[in-house]
Amino acid sequence: MSAASEVPVRNVELLVRDADLLVVDGEREIRGGWVAVTGGRVTAVGTAGNEPEADTTVSAAGRLVTPGLVNTHHHIYQNLTRSYAPAVNGTLFDWLTTLYPLWAALDEEAAYVSAYVGMAELLMGGCTTSSDHLYVHPRPRLVDAEIRAARDIGFRFHATRGSMTRSVEDGGLPPKSVTQSIDEVLADSERLIKAHHDPEPGALIRVALAPCSPFSVTREVMTATAELAERHDVRLHTHLAEDHDEDTYCLETYGCRPVEYFEDCGWMSDRTWVAHCIYPNDAELRRLADAGVGVAHCPSSNMLIGGGTARVREMRELGLPVGIGCDGSASTDHASLWMETRGALLLGRYRGGPGAMTARDALDMATRGSARCLGRADEIGHLRPGACADLVVWDLHEIALAGALTDPVEAWLRCGPARAWTTVVAGRVLVDRGEPVLPGLRDALRDHGRVARRMQGIDG
Repeated sequence: MSAASEVPVRNVELLVRDADLLVVDGEREIRGGWVAVTGGRVTAVGTAGNEPEADTTVSAAGRLVTPGLVNTHHHIYQNLTRSYAPAVNGTLFDWLTTLYPLWAALDEEAAYVSAYVGMAELLMGGCTTSSDHLYVHPRPRLVDAEIRAARDIGFRFHATRGSMTRSVEDGGLPPKSVTQSIDEVLADSERLIKAHHDPEPGALIRVALAPCSPFSVTREVMTATAELAERHDVRLHTHLAEDHDEDTYCLETYGCRPVEYFEDCGWMSDRTWVAHCIYPNDAELRRLADAGVGVAHCPSSNMLIGGGTARVREMRELGLPVGIGCDGSASTDHASLWMETRGALLLGRYRGGPGAMTARDALDMATRGSARCLGRADEIGHLRPGACADLVVWDLHEIALAGALTDPVEAWLRCGPARAWTTVVAGRVLVDRGEPVLPGLRDALRDHGRVARRMQGIDG
């Protein structure tokens, strides 16, 4: 037997076997590999011929098996306004100001159905853990509704309690209808942590705190949120250095560049991961790396808005944790982490040449890099024994794979399109033969369509 499975494996609940290639982590791959799961954890991996007996067996014959992908930045509620015609061709600030009034209609039902449908879509794209940045709060308990959807599905979910307090009237970007006072933000942040955050190993639900951006909250909110996160030992998330307009705004409002402002507010720590991070200069990038700040790289969103892309190769060389994020469902317009991982591969090579990024580099960002951003490198993003049993059996049509004989990982991203044939979260099969196994999905889709039409002002 392999070194990882010399002791006989007993009482196996789920066995995924006969993989063309099993990617355990960035250092180990097994041809013909298998994964044994019990109690929501990986108990062993091994080579063909040494498989243990199991209650349930999934065949991965001819297919690639990887750790589940981890989404480090998303705005799931935005799938209610996907590809909204009046907004699709503007700048970031144009796009936001067009959609803010629509998002002011968000309520608990909208938050629930958008989360349910969004998580189903993420599962189909091989994502087994996702964060979500919900920063629009026109009504209370919207994050609770998202968490309820995650629990109904059995999805591993890091809800981030976003906030906006600086409206147009206060010199910010959003309308008053989607902002809150600092007291409301801090009180609800603490309530959500106490009600839902699970710090235990293997947790399905965790909570982080996430003021939206330098142009939508005050310095007081940034500072107080960092202090609250320290007190409750939860993580911090925000947008940072996403757009040149942000540079201008910070210089005019705070008298400094975004990264300096971020540091002044007490956010420069390994508790923090940030979205986009496109425009730090070299010195700022080194400061972020020295502090251990993570970065959520969002390839499709940045390309669609035309706002530049992160210097991922330099970040990784400096030691920053770099993960992959889908970003908003109304900017990226999809929630496939496979597509984002492929986008990261293409962008990395476009920026730095053929040697700058391989498919394994991109996969590593979408798994181990993303897990580091969420503070969970010990238990997700890999399939070593003891890890959470989050994994994907990938499917590519035989026509797409014709002639791809030498490297299943490169073929996975280069040939495509790939979809999840089987997605397992905490040992439970949530996608089977390419379709979500979610009993509430049909009702959620029906309700989602009704809510989306209402929000966009479409009759019928």
